[in-house]
Order: sequence, then C-alpha cells, then structure tokens
Amino acid sequence: MSGENQTIVSEFLLLGLPIEPAQQNLFYTLFLVMYLTTVLGNLIIIILIRLDSHLHTPMYLFLCNLSFSDLCFSSVTIPKMLQNMQSQMPSIPYGGCLTQMYFFLFFGDLESFLLVAMAYDRYVAICFPLHYTTIMSPQLCLSLLALSWVLTTFHAMLHTLLMARLSFCADNVIPHFFCDMSALLKLACSDTQVNELVIFIMGGLGIVTPFLLIIMSYARIVSSILKVPSARGIRKAFSTCGSHLSVVSLFYGTIIGLYLCPSADNSTIKDTVMALMYTVVTPMLNPFIYSLRNRDMKGALGRVFCKRKTLSFS
Repeated sequence: MSGENQTIVSEFLLLGLPIEPAQQNLFYTLFLVMYLTTVLGNLIIIILIRLDSHLHTPMYLFLCNLSFSDLCFSSVTIPKMLQNMQSQMPSIPYGGCLTQMYFFLFFGDLESFLLVAMAYDRYVAICFPLHYTTIMSPQLCLSLLALSWVLTTFHAMLHTLLMARLSFCADNVIPHFFCDMSALLKLACSDTQVNELVIFIMGGLGIVTPFLLIIMSYARIVSSILKVPSARGIRKAFSTCGSHLSVVSLFYGTIIGLYLCPSADNSTIKDTVMALMYTVVTPMLNPFIYSLRNRDMKGALGRVFCKRKTLSFS
C-alpha cells in the first residue's frame, strides 16, 4: 500500500461486549458491582497484611503483591469498558490503547510470576519445614519480588515497542472490550512476523514456563506427603495449598483455554467470555478464596476489628 493511500489511525473503536441494547444497563450494573467488589476485597487483604504483624511472613508478602496486581489488572480494562458501555462512540486513543496493552501485559505477567513464587513458598514450607525460615529469608523473598517486577516490565515493554512500530491504516475497529494484542495485530497493515515470533517465544516463557514450575512444585509436595501418609499431614497440606491451587486453576485455566486451545471457528464471543473470566471474575474471586479458606486471614480480621473497638472505647 502506498504512503499516499494510507490513513493513519489516531484512535480505535472498541466494539465491547456482545450484549443486546435492552440488557446494557443490567450488565453495566453487574460489572460495576463486580469491579467494586474486586477493589474492596483486594484492598482489605492488603490493609490486613500491612496492619497485622502475624501476617508479616513470606506467604503473605507474596499475597499482598498478588492482591495489588489483581487490583491493578482489573483496573486496566474494567473502568474503560464501563465508560464505553455508556458511550455512543466507544473509542480509545492510539496512545491510550498502547498504554492499556502495556499495563494489561505487565500486571497479567506479574500475577503469573507471583503465583510461581507462592508455589515455591508452599513447597519449602511443606517439604522442608525445619529449614523454612532459613531458606525463605527476607533477602530471597525480596529478590523473587524484584525479579518478578523486572521480568514483567521487560516483557510488557518489549511487546509494546514492537506494536508501536506497526502501521495501522483504515480499519480501526477492535472486536473486543479492551486493546487485546492479538486483535491489534489483525488490524495492522504492515508486516507482523516479528511480533508473532516474539509472542510465540515470550508466551512460552511468560505463561508455559511459570505454569510448569507451579506443577513441578505441587508434584514434589504431593510426593513428599505420600512418603509419610497421615490424615493430619494431608489435611494440613490441603488447607495450606488449597487456596493457591484454586487461584492457579482459575487463572491458568482461562488463559490456556483462550490462547493455547483456540476454538476452531475463532469465535469472537468465546474469546470475549474467556477474557472476562481472567480479567473480571478471577481478580474478584481471589480475595474470597484466600479469606474464606484461610484461618490466618480470618484471625487478622478479628484482631484488627477488636483493636479498633478497644481504641474507640478507651
């Protein structure tokens, strides 16, 4: 295509969710409630971990970062989606689209690496309980967190810079509720082979590798439990790991179903529903999974409220 015939895109139109106009207000209210629940639930976990000294352990340090990641991950897409649901022209500027894509990749990858760190923490706690405090030292925990943040920054920046070099011409309609990277590549009118190669390579490193590391950690945990079978040990292991396994299943289940097992007819509706699962539903459920299944979190909530009541009466 010659340069004279190109129309440079300054904004994209987000088609949003495949919802009938009559049901628009109902779904707007539903997603608004889900988003507010996500924000409140994750903020409560972060505040509890910060206020209660009993939760100043490696496990809850990683959980605090995971809640922050969930909070930001949902905030990258849902507010814009809600705004567009009430707008006659659901558009997003070119720069805003790339910014949204960057932070979407950043916090999505960050959650993936944090889940690996939490799996390793549970592996050390169950398989090497006597050496737990020595192995999971503050230095190692901070190093794992720093490594997670650095790797996700590099990964998100790499994809964003590669996307910024592409040309977008007349077609600017994205059949999604956010600036999904695969949807943007389909609109590009320049060569995308480098982008697709990097997505293939980095996708394996950013999704498949963390998932395999988590599976390996829990395989070792199960093997360790089976060596000394006892009802008490099994209950303790499942109570310790149950919450984390639930989150891992929700997060990786939807991502693998969406990106690694695409539908034969390349259904846009199926892609949108699966994306909603890990951008809206999973961040909302994580606080409930960790708080309802975790005695430490319940105890921390009780201690914080009791302390506030004591201060108010004194």
